[in-house]
Amino acid sequence: METKRVPELVLNSGGKMPIIGLGTATHPLPPPEELASILVDAIHIGYRHFDTAAIYGTEQPLGQAVSQALNLGLIKNRDEVFITSKLWNTDAHHDLILPALKTTLQKLKLEYVDLYLIHWPVRLKQGVEGFKFTGEDVVPFDIKGTWEAMEDCYRLGLAKSIGVSNFGIKKLTLLLENATIPPAVNQVEMNTSWHQGKLREFCKEKGINVSAWSPLGAYQVFWGSPAVMENPILHEIAEARNKSVAQIALRWIYEQGASIIVKSFNKERMTQNLDIFDWELSKEESDKISKIPQQRLYKAEFYVSENGPYKSLEELWDGDP
Repeated sequence: METKRVPELVLNSGGKMPIIGLGTATHPLPPPEELASILVDAIHIGYRHFDTAAIYGTEQPLGQAVSQALNLGLIKNRDEVFITSKLWNTDAHHDLILPALKTTLQKLKLEYVDLYLIHWPVRLKQGVEGFKFTGEDVVPFDIKGTWEAMEDCYRLGLAKSIGVSNFGIKKLTLLLENATIPPAVNQVEMNTSWHQGKLREFCKEKGINVSAWSPLGAYQVFWGSPAVMENPILHEIAEARNKSVAQIALRWIYEQGASIIVKSFNKERMTQNLDIFDWELSKEESDKISKIPQQRLYKAEFYVSENGPYKSLEELWDGDP
């Protein structure tokens, strides 16, 4: 099997990040050994960027996969893979962040992560397990104190770059007003059905890379939508170009200057999803995609409560629900 080469971009931290990463959020979770084997296959195919999080339950299998890839000679050293992980909401407090990252590193069996993100601009009460929470469990989130602790993780060398996820313009502005080190990445939902135009423009001005999660609409996942993969415009372009719908959707994101976190554990689709770099969309095709009706697919209503810090989706998403 030919190993694909994925281009890299340079973050504002100076670190190099492969433009496409393989996401590991999935439900139900495969057994750890099976997932580790899938991730080793991904390294063989050419993936060098892997996206995990404390809440996903995939940090340990990912660490196993990196170790196995080293033993098999698929990579020569740990520096050849870029590992992203994320702080979960129950630990989104100044005093809990460094211990949370150390737990992540223990599970990965690594000395550092390449990128550490605040998963949400949300803090949950300690003791809340997994996704078993409601809006009543959301407590005030201290952006300034939380980011200070993230900067400590960077200064200690435990995270080579730091960033955020699911932050809108207002929350990013507040963070930047108090930051010594700006976030390198803002990982947000972005796809052909949710372009994130204003947010992307803001991040570009501030030197923050926008990384697209759910680039295919989380199709056929536990919360997913057919808005991307069953879109007739994308199907028409894919058929005319002899490409998959996923390739058209991913190429469009790449051409917008964003990085991509794509998730498939199928070898054929994993390979196809890397085949987006030696061709481009025409202006006519891009114009058609720009006219696709827009809707946020993942609204995260469970963070909203009359008694909590976010009383509406508008507040959660900075006026862009």
